[in-house]
Amino acid sequence: MCMICTGASETLDEYCLGFFVVFSHLYLVVFTPYWPLAGLTIIWLIFDWKTPQQGGRRSDWVRGWCLWKQYRDYFPLKMVKTHDLSPRHNYIIATHPHGLMSHSAFCHFATEASGFSRIFPGITPHLLTLGAFFWVPVLREYVMSSGACSVSRASMDYLLSSKGSGNAVVVVVGGLAECRYGRPGISTLVLKKRQGFVRRALQHGVALVPSYSFGENEIYDQHVFTPGGWVNHLQQWFQRLVHIYPCAFYGRGFTENSWGLLPYNRPITTIIGKPLPIPKIENPSQETVDKYHALYLTALRKLFDEHKVQYGISESQELEFV
Repeated sequence: MCMICTGASETLDEYCLGFFVVFSHLYLVVFTPYWPLAGLTIIWLIFDWKTPQQGGRRSDWVRGWCLWKQYRDYFPLKMVKTHDLSPRHNYIIATHPHGLMSHSAFCHFATEASGFSRIFPGITPHLLTLGAFFWVPVLREYVMSSGACSVSRASMDYLLSSKGSGNAVVVVVGGLAECRYGRPGISTLVLKKRQGFVRRALQHGVALVPSYSFGENEIYDQHVFTPGGWVNHLQQWFQRLVHIYPCAFYGRGFTENSWGLLPYNRPITTIIGKPLPIPKIENPSQETVDKYHALYLTALRKLFDEHKVQYGISESQELEFV
């Protein structure tokens, strides 16, 4: 399950998936005997439309499924706390990198496999994901049961101002644009122009919490096509068209040393850093946003440098922002 941040590509994805859902329901109504089911589904979607933007409908039972512990142990996945988070405040946890599938973000924040509620007592995580997921019947119920909400301004505003304290909005900032850098040995983040999460933090006066998952980029390989070649030109054309960079990725199969699309079972450790205090400014200027964005980049780079050697990255390797 891919959890992503808002952006141009995500908006286009929503339109495409929304068109597919509308078309499929119209087909069911006009050309099949299942029109009553389609009609009931449409009525429910209309009635429940705003729920993903108003805190969702989390289920502790779903988040606690034993399946998620097996998922955690496959890699394995681990979460490390460096500082406490007070339940008297709200937070925005910005997690990096997106990788190809955001396995660590899903496990740590959309399930209880890593024990988030035990590690951060009194804090309720809300992983923000593509709004188009909530257009699809049945899938939307499962996504909401994990505690996930729509990655939209309305959703963030609601979680940070209308649900009291102790809420942590979790954003995978790089989004789909970061997939092209999701390969072994790469520490590049799409972050230079991603300022929306900083602006939201300023408008609500909530601390930004940097988070980095060491190993997220190591669980798939990618074939990098020759720069300037026809396949590379096709990738760039597709990216200009829909703002998504198509990646030729692969992992392992069902048996050891086989080829397939399963991720490699390599350890991923997510470090949750120190909260960066942010003042409340309802209408921050661009200069103010730039200032706190720069402070966040510094805090994230410091978090990366303090832990990189411990998790297999050389001392000389730097975190890059594009």
